[in-house]
Amino acid sequence: MSLRINHNISSLNSLRNVIQNTSAQSKTMEKLSSGLKINRGADGPAQLQISENLRAQTAGLSQAIDNSETAVSLMQTAEAALDEVNRALVQARQVAVHAGNEGTNDPSMLAADQEEIRNIIEQVDRIASSTQYGHNNLLDGSRSGNGVATGDHLEFLSAGTEAHSSKPGGYGIIVQRAASRAVHSGSVALNQAIIDSGEQITISEGGRTVNFLTKKGTTVEQTLNDLSVAIKNAGLNLDVIRPYPPQTNSTAPQTLTFRHKEFGKEHTFQVASNTPGLVSTRSNVPFLVQNGVDVVGEIGGEQTIGRGQVLTGAPGAKTTEGIKVSYTGETAPPGGFAGTLTFSQNSLTFQVGANPHQFSEFSLSSMKTNDLGRGEKNDSGFKSLREINVLNSDKAQDAMRIIDKAIQDVTSNRGELGAFQRNNLESNLNYLRIAHENAVSSESVIRDADVAAEMAQLTRDQIMTEASTAMLAQANQSCELPHWLRQAPFP
Repeated sequence: MSLRINHNISSLNSLRNVIQNTSAQSKTMEKLSSGLKINRGADGPAQLQISENLRAQTAGLSQAIDNSETAVSLMQTAEAALDEVNRALVQARQVAVHAGNEGTNDPSMLAADQEEIRNIIEQVDRIASSTQYGHNNLLDGSRSGNGVATGDHLEFLSAGTEAHSSKPGGYGIIVQRAASRAVHSGSVALNQAIIDSGEQITISEGGRTVNFLTKKGTTVEQTLNDLSVAIKNAGLNLDVIRPYPPQTNSTAPQTLTFRHKEFGKEHTFQVASNTPGLVSTRSNVPFLVQNGVDVVGEIGGEQTIGRGQVLTGAPGAKTTEGIKVSYTGETAPPGGFAGTLTFSQNSLTFQVGANPHQFSEFSLSSMKTNDLGRGEKNDSGFKSLREINVLNSDKAQDAMRIIDKAIQDVTSNRGELGAFQRNNLESNLNYLRIAHENAVSSESVIRDADVAAEMAQLTRDQIMTEASTAMLAQANQSCELPHWLRQAPFP
């Protein structure tokens, strides 16, 4: 055994072990005190990167959950307001039915009914204008796609969330073919002899049928009047077209012409007669009239789908998908250019995911009375719910039709709102909560300390630190000079 004085290797070795054990003990204590096994990049570079990404994802998911819950609250606010609008419209319909009871009503009663209708209209407008979530108006039409059409016979109807705002100048509207109604004329004129023979004319439309039998001795003019009344009473959506100017001779033969009230190829009807050519080509064989056509055109240079007089941006269109405009002209404009549409997309956007482009959009249509009940044809000329009055029986009948259309508009919007809440927001909430739970679990596996394992490691580190310290002291002691050598004189 050699004795080295300049270097105490045993001491150095013990010192190194003391430093290592002390460092290990310090790291173990840090993990136990923080609860994390990765406190800095040196503890696990790859695990640190993964866990930080998971932390960011977890925070995003947590906020997306809050966003979705807030969006549900907004939808419930709008739903509650629409429920009140529905109640008001039901009440308005009850008043209109009362006003239609012409046999018992007097002018003062009708005036009272009209006053109540006016109050209900004001109530609906107030709800539409004042329903808010925060500072966002919900039912005044400002949170949907809004457009202004310029051009003869052109009107903007609605748009979904897929449409984009137009650039300066708007979207150009091209109409290549105007819509038309199904129409049919007989080749044999109705005359007195046919009437006196007891001619049967059968007309079917929309599941309803009129079997009209002529009466001997009735004039041609009166027969056409009776036929028009029979069609109206049966609820067929057809008109009997009369010559203009009207015939001066009530017995003069007239050709029968029937025309559907609605535009488009989907609206058809059937006619039949005993006399070949009067309305049907063959005797007692129904003839299907289906010569109505839909409007054909473009919006902003993109493909559309025509239905009746309405052009709708086709699915897949880059900027105009879902935009609806109507062209009511009987012929296409010269050159096809019908006008322009300036469109602004103001739909509600909800960030319902933790990553970019994970959002949902929803349009809340206007519930103002100017926008409810539109498009319902009526003899009184009411264009919307705001214009109805019940001052006589005929207007009360038309008011019922307008109110029914308004109720349909409101309930349709409520259905869309409920479907969005249920299928987009609430379903997404379930997914977000599961994703958040799994993201937290993944981060915990990577970053959280195993307390039991770390306690065992701490115990080991403490023992090793104490042992190495003791060995360091022993190494230092073994390096001291023997007593006899310390006493010996040196030359």
